[in-house]
Amino acid sequence: MPSFDTVCEANLVEVKNAVENTAKEIATRFDFKGTAASIEIKDKDITLIGDADFQLTQIEDVLRNKLTKRNVDVRFLDMGDVQKMGGDKVKQVIKVRNGIESELAKKIQKLLKESKLKVQGAIQEDKVRVTGAKRDDLQAAMALIRKDVTDVPLSFDNFRD
Repeated sequence: MPSFDTVCEANLVEVKNAVENTAKEIATRFDFKGTAASIEIKDKDITLIGDADFQLTQIEDVLRNKLTKRNVDVRFLDMGDVQKMGGDKVKQVIKVRNGIESELAKKIQKLLKESKLKVQGAIQEDKVRVTGAKRDDLQAAMALIRKDVTDVPLSFDNFRD
């Protein structure tokens, strides 16, 4: 039975490299000299630290540019709230999305059922496995998912024939 998996996974090595390049740029830029501007990554959380909201926005902008250059979709970033730290510093935690949330998985499964394609969607942990009798049906299902789910960067892997 042909099948494929629908997943939402960022290339964490490229994300880490982009964060390191952003940190280098922050260290050398003139407008960040003598400020608390910094960026670091721990597991799947990126922490931005700055003197003001404006500075966080600039750091985020540099990070987005570095991610784009490394072919990492910026929709993987889940922006957190800006929090005040001691003194006049602020920080923001950005989570890197990994895995499909249960709501989105149910939406994909419902979308496949309503499409009248001869495919079934099964939720397996943080991915959706789609199975069908024909390869053409699976390719139509991929096109349907790409067209209807645009807010999350989905990819397809583990294609079995």
